[in-house]
Amino acid sequence: MEKNKIDPICGMEGTIEAYGHYFCSEYCLRKYEKIHHLGIAPTLHRGELQKEEKCPTCVVKVKKWYQERLFLVVSGLVLIYLIHFIFNYFGITILKNLVFSFYDCAKKIWLAIITGLLIGGIVDHFIPQEYISKYLAQHRKRTIFYSAGLGFLMSACSHGILAIAIEIYKKGASVPAVIAFLLASPWANLPVTIMLFGFFGIKALFFVLFAIIIAIITGLIYQILAKKRLIEENKYSVTVDEDFSITKDIKRRWEEYKFTPDNLKDDTFGVLQGSWNLTRMVLWWILLGMFLASLASAYVPKHFFIHYLGASLLGLIVTLVLATIIEICSEGSSPLAFEIFKQTGAFGNSFVFLMAGVATDYTEIGLLWSNVGKKAALWLPIITVPQVVILGYLFNLFL
Repeated sequence: MEKNKIDPICGMEGTIEAYGHYFCSEYCLRKYEKIHHLGIAPTLHRGELQKEEKCPTCVVKVKKWYQERLFLVVSGLVLIYLIHFIFNYFGITILKNLVFSFYDCAKKIWLAIITGLLIGGIVDHFIPQEYISKYLAQHRKRTIFYSAGLGFLMSACSHGILAIAIEIYKKGASVPAVIAFLLASPWANLPVTIMLFGFFGIKALFFVLFAIIIAIITGLIYQILAKKRLIEENKYSVTVDEDFSITKDIKRRWEEYKFTPDNLKDDTFGVLQGSWNLTRMVLWWILLGMFLASLASAYVPKHFFIHYLGASLLGLIVTLVLATIIEICSEGSSPLAFEIFKQTGAFGNSFVFLMAGVATDYTEIGLLWSNVGKKAALWLPIITVPQVVILGYLFNLFL
């Protein structure tokens, strides 16, 4: 994926060219216009263009519905089921365990997925971008806490949050704030939090809590590095409105809001549209992760998990290596992490698989390298991996 074709709103590959960016959908284009108070770009209607006022550029390409990754993944899963159905008719059961494992996995988390996507749509529609970018440019310790906390409100996967983090950086957010935001959001954001509870139950609290703790510690260390000039400074200047108050803005919006049928209809549509956009962005990753987890459950011998991914130092190291090699979105990693836990009982290994995947992801490091700076990118695994491994080891001892 070319970096200049990454949608600045959701992080997906963009095909709609406007405002010097590429957008994956008209929804993201409209949201970008709303955030930046821009004029109206071309409206997409049945794959054609209807030019309106203030058109900054032309749309060059629109991805067809049958080219969507979600459609392709769902079609592949349906095809596998149909093949299983045909095989089963002739007494061939080679796919039986795979289909059963996938069904068992889906049964555990379908409600969590739907709830998470709905909450993501609510956050996407009702939480203004200004709330998230307001406090990320200040060079104070509290900025790191703001970054980690506001990351919880984001509803993008690890790849999507990277694009948003880079966009926030280009608006003037400090490098430490960008790093804290980047680390907290993939595992502490609302949709993934709910999905993790679907898999791990109450133990999911440890994922969320310590993801935020690692983000805060790493951000504070980055602030020290920034003071010693061991990382790059943000080259983008920004003007921060110190008088802006989120509390006052919420109060103003509440007082100005009219509970009319049209407004309620528009908000309902906005939430559903936000949920659908999030679905397009993450559901194919979730399904892919469930499929990989089902493959592991059906065909990988249990002794492999126990011997190589068990609650030992060797198991932690092997898990760390796998997390580094396997580049998959946070939503897709969750089913694989649960499969490791289910087979071995090593909760710490699941934690390492999830957290180290974000900290050592080569896409993440590469884009930080090219957009923020080489030093900032190299420090990321150096600072985060020891924290993740130590916590994983402690989790294996006590959980």
